[in-house]
Amino acid sequence: MTVHFPFQNSYSALPDSFFARVAPTPVAAPRLIKLNRPLAIQLGLDPDLLETPEGAEILAGKTVPAGADPIAMAYAGHQFGHFVPQLGDGRAILLGEVIDRDGVRRDIQLKGSGPTPFSRRGDGRAALGPVLREYIVSEAMFALGIPTTRSLAAVITGEPVIRETVLPGAVLTRVAASHIRVGTFQFFAARRDTGAIRRLADHVITRHYPELLTAERPYHALLAGVVARQAELVARWLLVGFIHGVMNTDNSSISGETIDYGPCAFMDAYNPGQVFSSIDEMGRYAYANQPRIALWNLTRLAECLLPLFSDDQEKAVEQAQEILGAFPEIFSKAYQAGLRKKVGLFTERDGDEALIQDLLDAMAKNQADFTLTFRKLGDAAGDEAGAADVRAQFMDPAAFDEWAKRWRERTALEPHTATERQAAMNAVNPLFIPRNHRVEAVIQAAVNNDDYAPFEELVKVLAKPYQEQPDYAAYADPPLPDQLVLQTFCGT
Repeated sequence: MTVHFPFQNSYSALPDSFFARVAPTPVAAPRLIKLNRPLAIQLGLDPDLLETPEGAEILAGKTVPAGADPIAMAYAGHQFGHFVPQLGDGRAILLGEVIDRDGVRRDIQLKGSGPTPFSRRGDGRAALGPVLREYIVSEAMFALGIPTTRSLAAVITGEPVIRETVLPGAVLTRVAASHIRVGTFQFFAARRDTGAIRRLADHVITRHYPELLTAERPYHALLAGVVARQAELVARWLLVGFIHGVMNTDNSSISGETIDYGPCAFMDAYNPGQVFSSIDEMGRYAYANQPRIALWNLTRLAECLLPLFSDDQEKAVEQAQEILGAFPEIFSKAYQAGLRKKVGLFTERDGDEALIQDLLDAMAKNQADFTLTFRKLGDAAGDEAGAADVRAQFMDPAAFDEWAKRWRERTALEPHTATERQAAMNAVNPLFIPRNHRVEAVIQAAVNNDDYAPFEELVKVLAKPYQEQPDYAAYADPPLPDQLVLQTFCGT
């Protein structure tokens, strides 16, 4: 039987200036590493057929399925604050779009599928390590309940790629609400193509914000919608200790999903200034800088939309500033509400923010593990004896004791039982995250030994981040000193 993709291709129906038509470059010997069977079913695809050799050829770009209209999307972007007027999909090809079982339109894209007109002298390929990293982290983010692109499949190509050394080549099949970015708008703004900006904005509203189709000022409402989604997304990143690592405008999704997992990482010890990305030498995208950078990126989007706001430049700027001005409050509301849940507060009282900030300050000073401190705090809420596990996270346990006394006084003001509080905290505080040393160990096993058992096991554990998994308890442990990963690297 033939693998069938029920493609509907709305983006490739836009004008030719939006993309380049280009087919994936065939590879020598594709072999399926991993198929995300539940996601395949959600997309209306047959997982059994995708796991056949024919399916592997499609997922590697060797065969283009019927109904696909392969394109590389055009976009620009600010990279570490410096504007590049043309970037585009240099190693990714959008096969097409499908409507999933919930009626949501999803892009299906091959990442690492060969050169495109936007490759800028690159080979258009991906190495195995970055493909596995994106698969692991994007699916972990999904399990954590954070809006994200997803991974449908990882395929090894049978061909080497040359980076600092020779590495196995691979292709990731990525699924997204769309691949439209702030940088997509910037591409047309740089060319002063107001007609294309309007066409793109109309497409985005129809696809991602259909409730705005009847709005009195749809383009103003579009900016407000993207601002709200980005503010809430970054708040959720911070609440699980996630650091994107490369928040360029071309990596900022209009749909409000986390996109482009390159040198991303989850913190071990809490440090607001934490940076892992090897290319972020100045700490522009450090953990605590992410809200500020998200607003900076959204300001660049607003600049692109100004011609749609008003013919009066001054008036358009004033309107954009008013919309952008909502970001801090939306972010703060989402972040503070999330923090209250993390420490088991069901109600809001004066002094809560200061109480929680005091905990974060003590964690930073004492190099407490971010994930385990909050998770074990839930155990302490259920049973005071559980406080020993929280104290163990602090270099000076007395720093926790002083704070815990105030915390217990505060929680005593609420009518909930200790058991209720613990259950609520465990529902928002993960036990398992994709710790850097675990991800690196998985990649090394695959690259050096063609061994995917560690990858399979890590993906399995991370699919249930909030559940106790006694057989895999070691996956919750922070790294030993000799296991620390101090830098993560881009996949290009």
